Amino acid sequence: MQAESRLDDSRLDDGPLEQELRQAAAILDPVPDHLLQLAVDAYALHDLDVRIAELTFDSLVDAIPVRGATDTPRMLTFQAGDLTVDVEVTGDGLMGQVLPPQPARIEVLGGPQAGAALTADDLGRFTGDAPPSGPFALRLRAGGEAVVTEWLRA
Repeated sequence: MQAESRLDDSRLDDGPLEQELRQAAAILDPVPDHLLQLAVDAYALHDLDVRIAELTFDSLVDAIPVRGATDTPRMLTFQAGDLTVDVEVTGDGLMGQVLPPQPARIEVLGGPQAGAALTADDLGRFTGDAPPSGPFALRLRAGGEAVVTEWLRA
């Protein structure tokens, strides 16, 4: 019983210790580049049945600039078959809608680390508090299918 409580207590304090051990392992015994590339390639294959949503509108390219407008949101539209995803990217985060309206699970991808998880409501609306930094894509799971948008730079 006492060993169990020690284990439970130690789990609470593992955050900083785990971070230090990860840093030490990265310096003293780094993962070889070829193994890291194999891991990235294997992760890319886990969604073979995913459809790619094509970028059909980007306000940076397609919109007519408005004189005097500053800090305008970036508007993006992606399409995969009958599924459309409209996204607005601002300095405060992102918001969007899945069309036709439906609930969906959305993951904001930003590299090898886990992305932010968002949920679209019954009307397909979703919001995220953190703006994507650097390259990003969205992975949607709606109506039994998986869709990934093209990668873009925020």
